[in-house]
Amino acid sequence: MKSGVRALGVAESYAPDAEASTLAGVVYRGDHVVDGCVFGRCTVGGTDVTESVATLWDRLEREDVPYVLVAGIALAWYNVLDPVELADRIERPVVAVTFEESDGLEDALAAAFEGEALADRLARYEALSERHATSIDGHDLYYRTGGIDAAAAAELLETFVAEGGRPEPLRVARLVARAADDFARPSRDRSPGN
Repeated sequence: MKSGVRALGVAESYAPDAEASTLAGVVYRGDHVVDGCVFGRCTVGGTDVTESVATLWDRLEREDVPYVLVAGIALAWYNVLDPVELADRIERPVVAVTFEESDGLEDALAAAFEGEALADRLARYEALSERHATSIDGHDLYYRTGGIDAAAAAELLETFVAEGGRPEPLRVARLVARAADDFARPSRDRSPGN
C-alpha cells in the first residue's frame, strides 16, 4: 500500500458512571502523519454505536479517506458495532480490531443484560461477520470486516502498525478520546485556564 494512504481510526472513552461515551476519529496517513480529527458520542450500554460512527464519518467530510478502523466490536459497555452495516452506510471498507483472543461475548452479554435487551444484543452479535486473526511483529490482532476481504484487511493493518502491534490510527484515536473525555468531565481540580 502507498505510504500516503489514509485511514480514519475510531476509538472511545467513558467514565464508569457515564451515560455517553466519547468517540474520537483520527485521520492517520501510512507515512505516520495525523491529518484530521473529529468527535462524536454513543450511548453507554446502548445499541447506537454503528449509527454513531457513521454520523462521525459524515461530520468528518473527508472523501480522501478510503478506510475506517474501529477499536473493538463491543464499545461503550457492549454497544455492538456492525462493520458490514457501517461499511454499507459510509461506502468505505471497515475493519474492527481487537487485541485479545476471545471465546465470544455471549456469556458477558448474558451477565450484563436480560430479556429483550439481551436478545437484541445477542442477535446483533451473532449476525456479525467472521472473526479473523493476523500476527504483526509478533503481536496478535483479531478483526472483523465490512466491505473488504480478510487478506486485504490484514495488509491494511500491517501498513499502520509502527511498533507494539497496535495500528497507529487506533492508538492515537484512543489517546485523543481519553483526553477529550477527561476534559469534558467536571473536575474539582480544573479551574479556568487550566
